[in-house]
Amino acid sequence: MHIYDITIPAWTNSLNCLKAILAKAKAHATEQGYDPDVLLTLRLFPDMFPLSRQVQIACDLVARGGARLSNSELPSFADDEATLEQLEQRVDKALAFIADLNADDLEGSEERELEIPAGGDNTMTLTGRQYVVAFVAPNLYFHMTTTYNLLRGNGIPLGKRDFLMAP
Repeated sequence: MHIYDITIPAWTNSLNCLKAILAKAKAHATEQGYDPDVLLTLRLFPDMFPLSRQVQIACDLVARGGARLSNSELPSFADDEATLEQLEQRVDKALAFIADLNADDLEGSEERELEIPAGGDNTMTLTGRQYVVAFVAPNLYFHMTTTYNLLRGNGIPLGKRDFLMAP
């Protein structure tokens, strides 16, 4: 199986699910009569990133993952979203970036070594395959799951389908 087939379509679905989850959160908050944007500061624990950062990281993982695999310049998004609507726009930017990638762009990336920043001056050297399987996928699902759990735990009516199946 080509690396494109296990990345771009799956990442597209995941980000579309994330966008739909954010839209559901916004709609529910509005229906309940509170400002949807208070949800951006939700945390599972004080030392964890808030919901807004969870979404930003998920988007960065996908866009930068596509860039690294296609040997393209890494996209840079300002981390300045202050509303759910702006977070949805962030998802759209990441989706637009990967939508421009095709199988030929990722050709040979499975075995190509990638230098991945690992905090401070540290880097990890991974093949494209290792990067997708051991770094991007688990991190993407961690940040998506955290977003889902923050919202579900605060009364947003979400289910497993919302996480897995884009509308």
